[in-house]
Amino acid sequence: MLTLLHIENIAVVERADIEPGSGLNILTGETGAGKSIIIDAIGVIAGERANRDLIRTGESTAVVSALFSDLSPSVLTWLGENGYSPDEDGNILIYRQISSEGRGLCKINGMPVTVTQLRELGSLLINVHGQHENQSLLYENTHLPYLDSFAGHDSLLKRYRDLYNELLEIESNIKSMKVDEKEKARLIDRLQYRIKEIEAADLEIGEDEVLESRRDILRNSEQMVEALEQCFRALYGDEDSEGACGLLNSADFFFSTISSIDTRLGATQERLTDIRFVAEDLANEIRDLRDTYVYSPEEMEQVEARLDLIFRLKRKYGDSIESILETLKRDKEELDRIEFSEEKLARLTAKREEIFAKTMEAGRALSRSRSERATELSQLIMESLSKLDMPKVQFVVDIDQTEEPGPDGLDEVKFLLSANPGEQLRSISRIASGGELSRIMLAMKNVLLKNDDIQTLIFDEVDSGVSGRAAQKVAEMLAGVSREKQVLCVTHLSQIAAMADNHFRVEKSERGGRVYTTVNLLDEASATEEIARIISATAITELTLKSAGEMIADAKAYKKRG
Repeated sequence: MLTLLHIENIAVVERADIEPGSGLNILTGETGAGKSIIIDAIGVIAGERANRDLIRTGESTAVVSALFSDLSPSVLTWLGENGYSPDEDGNILIYRQISSEGRGLCKINGMPVTVTQLRELGSLLINVHGQHENQSLLYENTHLPYLDSFAGHDSLLKRYRDLYNELLEIESNIKSMKVDEKEKARLIDRLQYRIKEIEAADLEIGEDEVLESRRDILRNSEQMVEALEQCFRALYGDEDSEGACGLLNSADFFFSTISSIDTRLGATQERLTDIRFVAEDLANEIRDLRDTYVYSPEEMEQVEARLDLIFRLKRKYGDSIESILETLKRDKEELDRIEFSEEKLARLTAKREEIFAKTMEAGRALSRSRSERATELSQLIMESLSKLDMPKVQFVVDIDQTEEPGPDGLDEVKFLLSANPGEQLRSISRIASGGELSRIMLAMKNVLLKNDDIQTLIFDEVDSGVSGRAAQKVAEMLAGVSREKQVLCVTHLSQIAAMADNHFRVEKSERGGRVYTTVNLLDEASATEEIARIISATAITELTLKSAGEMIADAKAYKKRG
């Protein structure tokens, strides 16, 4: 449960510390004092959107932190799964900072946490019931989730949704395969043409690079042949010159005539002979190279034509030979898919029938569970409404089954209400007043929250449209809820305030041209004065103080009776 709430620079609250206890914690104060800001701060801790407008004027940051103790199993499981743990006392401290620059900071026990994670954790720690939630009853699409929450058939709902999503995927595939026959024929022709064109080219990866290199050689063949010819003549000679090979041959001959005289010249003789052989080999190699660089107009035309073909294919099917061949592969697969679509379509259709049957079966199982629990939910809500001074009301969870499966099953659920005897059951949206909506929602909370382990409930303006005897009944129900859960409630009703186990007054004052809001825990005497203020709305008198004291005494007696 929430044991400490610390607020800094949130709207008119410069700094406030609230220490809610177990049971029923009541917040009262004049209209505009800042009670809703306390609820907003709790929402920030629970991961709700933190608008920069919340920051107090003149400040750059705002901070909200909250300490939670006696953690529920669901919270402990979430912490373990997300890499967090309670402190040595079994508590967690949630810290959230809002910056005027848009940057925020969230921590759990000093470790960073994302806002999304904080929202998940907040939903397990706190349940906030605001006036807008009453209005959600007017929208029939919210009624089914309320029933499912009460029924607790999560496994049935999950199985149904898994099958339904599989069914949607199969139907999407079937739809994509059912192409118009003319369009199908056009697509086959186009794919066959593309495949034929690419295959006819008989491309090889890297071929274009080889061809471009050969083209460069052919374009410069005259210059290369001339250079090689001069090199060959320099080595092998011609009519006018012996060349290097002839000169080396003469040198080798003359040196051999003396190497036999002095044995020390043998090594030099071998080197000279080797050089002569190398020169002759080079001359022969250069001659052969010269012959390969002879310009061929026919070859040049072939190379240019081949490169032009590759260029045109690149423009149509990809920027490289690898991309063109990948396009060929995809086109073949697409053609196979289309040509064999009838066979595949038959398999998919059979699969669709199988999954449809399973989906309907799962949907009917879900419907049976909903029908069984709907009767129980209707009865329990009527019992709660009776305690809220609506004893004649008829409340029915109406279920209509559809022939086709939907995202949440085969059922359409509506809450029907007859507020007075003899009146026809009608949709809540058509007949419920604001006060009735508040009490219906409180009755539902009283029933539904028994199924979860959320320990802290926040009620903001739960008394909207309620007064007199009905207000007393609302107070008694809140007291009943607070026996099992920690409850924080903002109220303007004296009956509810008198039920408080811990009563906080939210008060606004002005100093130095600035507005400041403070939150103070009241003792019994101060609480009596506050309730007298609520009763009187003008001046506190001995009579209103006496009346307030009697209300507190009656509330204590009621809670003691249990």
